[in-house]
Amino acid sequence: MKTRGSLIVLSGFAGVGKGTVLKSLFETHEGYAYSVSATTREPRPGEVDGVHYFFISKERFEQMIAGDELLEHACYVGNYYGTPKAYVDRKLEEGFDVILEIEIQGALNIKKKVPEAILIYMLPPSAKTLKERLTGRGTETEEVILKRMKRAAEEAAGVEQYDYIIVNEDADECAQELNCLIRAQRLRASSNMSFIRKIQRDLKELTKEGD
Repeated sequence: MKTRGSLIVLSGFAGVGKGTVLKSLFETHEGYAYSVSATTREPRPGEVDGVHYFFISKERFEQMIAGDELLEHACYVGNYYGTPKAYVDRKLEEGFDVILEIEIQGALNIKKKVPEAILIYMLPPSAKTLKERLTGRGTETEEVILKRMKRAAEEAAGVEQYDYIIVNEDADECAQELNCLIRAQRLRASSNMSFIRKIQRDLKELTKEGD
């Protein structure tokens, strides 16, 4: 029984380990598609159009905004970034569970447009662990780490608006839990209405034969 995939919106504090968990998820489980964003910025060395981003012109991006072709969009440092509806819809129809990694405001905006989207927030085991992970990267100054911690404190106020939380204590274990959570969405009655209707119709037909 083929069912339409689920749109999964994953958010989490900087440094919580979203990228590592998703890497583990994609390596160990099938049936997932990562949402590819569109952007007006120039490709960086090694980036492939349609894989890392859809690289388009500013004019085309603004046409997509006007035509309501994006699930969400934003402008950072003079460049547009957004999630094309067509790509996401195509993957969902193919039966893939599409994962969109985005910050909290964008996630809530998507929920307004796509009420059936599943919002998941990834948390660290503790605030202390988050700071240790940020420090352990060895790529950011104390000032930047403090800014990220303050940003996390602000974002924490909106976590309760999500459908689920998942705690990343171990990346591989977290990926397994994430997979179980997403797969469970396929068993919801609302995700299987066409199958339910077919069973209902078939039962009526079979009971007619006995009348």
